[in-house]
Amino acid sequence: MASTPPSRRSFLALSGLTVLSASLTAACGDGGSGPVSAADGKVAFAWWNIATTEPGRSLFPQLSTAFTAAHPNIAIKTTSLENEAFKSKLAAVTSSGRLPDVFQTWGGGVLRQQVDAGLVEDLTDAFGWASDLTPVSLQAYQFEGRTYAVPYDVGMVGFWYNKKLFAKAGITAPPATWAEFLEDVRKLKAAGVTPIALAGKEKWPGHFYWAYLAMRVGGLPALGQAAAAKDFTGAGFVRAGSHLKELVDLQPFQPGFLGAGYSTPGGQAATMGNGKAAMELMGQWAPSVQKDAGADLGADLGFFPFPTVDGGAGRVTEVLGGGGGFALRKGAPKEALDFLKFFVLENQSRLLASNGYLPVVKGAESALTDANRRAVADALAGATGFQLFLDQAYPPAVGQEVNDSVADLIAGQKTPEQVTRSISAAAKGA
Repeated sequence: MASTPPSRRSFLALSGLTVLSASLTAACGDGGSGPVSAADGKVAFAWWNIATTEPGRSLFPQLSTAFTAAHPNIAIKTTSLENEAFKSKLAAVTSSGRLPDVFQTWGGGVLRQQVDAGLVEDLTDAFGWASDLTPVSLQAYQFEGRTYAVPYDVGMVGFWYNKKLFAKAGITAPPATWAEFLEDVRKLKAAGVTPIALAGKEKWPGHFYWAYLAMRVGGLPALGQAAAAKDFTGAGFVRAGSHLKELVDLQPFQPGFLGAGYSTPGGQAATMGNGKAAMELMGQWAPSVQKDAGADLGADLGFFPFPTVDGGAGRVTEVLGGGGGFALRKGAPKEALDFLKFFVLENQSRLLASNGYLPVVKGAESALTDANRRAVADALAGATGFQLFLDQAYPPAVGQEVNDSVADLIAGQKTPEQVTRSISAAAKGA
């Protein structure tokens, strides 16, 4: 889930360019990034998000309109971009030193570099309602005890599966181990069912497999240790790639998967939603995107955590995940944070009722009625370890190399050993 952002050097070189006025009244701007003009004397700010699929596509504008109706002195200019397009455009405007006032972030290494460059507002002292949010939802946006973004969604990656197609293949229960998972893939193929939908073109969905296998083989601490040492060539990471190759060798993905997008027509989510594949490995947003891009599987949709690996150090309760949040550019108006309080805290029930997001407000999980969303929330609540998506947790160049190298392995263009060497080289150069 990372595009190619500017290098750390570029970020730091820009740090002196972005100390912008806290008041955006009558400020100049191009309307795309940085301050937004407000010729009529209103306070105006730009809001960039990735709400291009339901429920966000409808809900986000409704919340924005409700806020400005209650605050007629405020104007919000919204830009909604598909995931990859968003990251490409944000990288470009970051290079110019003109971040949007409010922008989507997944936290981790990408946000950390923006913070280190002085481009992002430190919200810690102004964010008095942070105590109302769950600690795990804030984790990805905190560095050295300071908070730099407001979460609106949090969850984990796991397997979403079609119960009807599992039954067709004679599978009576989700697999608990990797060996059982591979056997189920074989059973599905034998029954004439495509086992897995994958958006090979976008790369980030494929990295979930390698990341989880590394966690299950080496244990969660191994990922942090490798990042600190800038060395991913250990046996556990090679073995993770070997296990992924075991899966790839079974040819489990839908025809044309290497050119498939995620939320695009005919892509991963549509393939799953339309009942043309039995599984997809995806985050908590999967059901809503399946419905938006394809169809709603309803009661046929189930969820199970990524299996353990025999002999591995990792536990099934160690989860890979993340969510969505919004950061403010340095000098953004205080009204922007007021909007985020309205969006997250005052409208948590609307976010949850949309069936597209999981709770970040303490105690709000009791409002979940959908069995699958409750299963994800319960798994997250019982997690003994949490790892942010690798393409967000690590510095941008490293996260991008994880995505690229794992995609090459899935395409048969790199060996497990080559994957670890390439990621290590990127880490040493970051």
